[in-house]
Amino acid sequence: MTRVREWGLQDRPLNTVHFESPSHTGTLLCGLNTLRSKGLLLDVTLVAEGEAFQAHRVVLASCSDYFRAMFTDAMRESRQSEICLNGVTAAGMRLLLDYAYTSRLALNLANIQDVLSAASHVQVVAVVEACSSYLQTQLDLENCVDIATIAETYSLSQLRRRVYRFMSSHLREFSRTQDFQRLSPMQLEYLLGCDFPVDCPEAEVLRIVLRWLSTLPAPTTADSCVQQRLPYAQRILRRVHFTEITPWDLDTVLSHSHMDQTLYRQVLAETCRQNRPRTLKLPIPSSTSLINSRGMELAVVKVGGFGIAGITNEITYFLPSVSKWRHLTSIPHVEQCNYGTAVLDNELYVVGGCFNQSLQENIHPFGFRYSPRYNKWTTMAPMQRERCRFSLNVVCGRLYAIGGASEVDDPDDEEEVSACECYDPQTDSWESIRPLPGHRSQHAGAAMPGGSLYISGGLDRDLVLSSMLCYDAVTDVWQQRAPMLTPRADHVMLVLGERLYVCGGWFEDADTGNRVLCETIDVYDVSANTWDVVTTVPTPRYHAGIVGVGSKIYFIGGFHSDAMFDRATAAIECYDLETDTWTTGEKYPQDIWEHTCVTLYIPRCRDDMEVMATNDSRV
Repeated sequence: MTRVREWGLQDRPLNTVHFESPSHTGTLLCGLNTLRSKGLLLDVTLVAEGEAFQAHRVVLASCSDYFRAMFTDAMRESRQSEICLNGVTAAGMRLLLDYAYTSRLALNLANIQDVLSAASHVQVVAVVEACSSYLQTQLDLENCVDIATIAETYSLSQLRRRVYRFMSSHLREFSRTQDFQRLSPMQLEYLLGCDFPVDCPEAEVLRIVLRWLSTLPAPTTADSCVQQRLPYAQRILRRVHFTEITPWDLDTVLSHSHMDQTLYRQVLAETCRQNRPRTLKLPIPSSTSLINSRGMELAVVKVGGFGIAGITNEITYFLPSVSKWRHLTSIPHVEQCNYGTAVLDNELYVVGGCFNQSLQENIHPFGFRYSPRYNKWTTMAPMQRERCRFSLNVVCGRLYAIGGASEVDDPDDEEEVSACECYDPQTDSWESIRPLPGHRSQHAGAAMPGGSLYISGGLDRDLVLSSMLCYDAVTDVWQQRAPMLTPRADHVMLVLGERLYVCGGWFEDADTGNRVLCETIDVYDVSANTWDVVTTVPTPRYHAGIVGVGSKIYFIGGFHSDAMFDRATAAIECYDLETDTWTTGEKYPQDIWEHTCVTLYIPRCRDDMEVMATNDSRV
């Protein structure tokens, strides 16, 4: 009977079943911990601060590189039944053993150093990482110096980076605490050398440094002064960006500092002489109102637009130091278009616009403000009226919303459809200004220093305009200026130096009524009130993102024609005003159009910089 049964089983196909118990890991740990608690099969004793802990070698070796090497290599300890752990506290060893047998660990500020010390000593990597993550969540101004010291003691690079980034972002407040004075010279030098954004101007950074230097122990003799303070002062002051401190601010800091040693002044003067150029030139354009350029880099930012997948609220950016387009953030609103964008105090404003709902266009008045330093969106007061296809520009620290289309448009009411308003960020409120003479949408706007806002072209219902208007924000008066050389709608006007440049756009052919691309960049001389042609665009496009950076004008994306299969492009072309030359850059990762482009200073230390994927179907 046995042989028949075996023969019959062998004649059948094998039906293999793989069994895996989800509770096996827990059962195994529970069993090992039970053996430990009952004192069974224990084969090694660990001694920390005179206290003995019995354990199983196999358990220790399975979770600790330190014990694995000790018990498996030909070390003297591998044959010993008792091992002394110098430099490890009993409290830390007890908690670490509990973790080894249960996979659970309760961390708090009272035991974190004991656990971290023990885990680092015996190389339990998972616990070290858990301690580092815990300390990051507990970081504040009262303990950041201690946490920095812990990070440096145990070589926790990620934690150290996080701590110094926190100190930098709260430098003004942190410098006023007693803990700031506890920073060692090396820590302060490292803090100032980090490429992290700070929350105060560079003149205040200098003031903070001088205040810290003044708290060093007073020297007893002139010689000890040189020996004790001079090396610190020299190294630390070299970390101050003197090129971003105006002579007036420098004099103010020196005159109000409490330095009682002429040596400090001599070191400061020498450091200033070495770092300051002959002619002071601030690297930060005054229009950005950036507090400090530390840790920041000027980026080209693409806002929203359309792509192969449809409308998008995605905002991306390009840092020259990285040379890649990365995801920055998304507009916190349903997918929309035709909004106004502007940059004020290095914050991006996205205001108004329209979105589709039930196949109907809805125009709204709401606005949002984005801070790249904090990577945070905030809401702002809505405009007095909803509008889209309008211009939004910064004039004397305020936002000006000009013209556009609205839900309340009335063809017979010229003043209503041309309503304009300005936004005060200090009071978070909008107020009406003198309306635009005549209806206008899909136009361009640009502001010159001194309070003049220029509005060019656009549509008066179905008529493409060539007219140019200038608004004086001081007198609240509109005036006519010389018209453009060519009518334009959906174009961009840029301020570069003391001139205005109009780029892109289209007009209608008088005979056929078809749209015709504007192929030239034209320049307007403000003082002479005249126009001239600058250059011809190599690849004219509809709805490209156009932005000026220094003396260069970038054309990004757009589409070639209205034909259904010839809409998209990802080409990037650049015109250099100084050399009068065009260059072609690497394409944008995806086909895009009807987006806007601005420049913003973006932190180089962002943790979530995602490189954009390339659209493989792009031609």
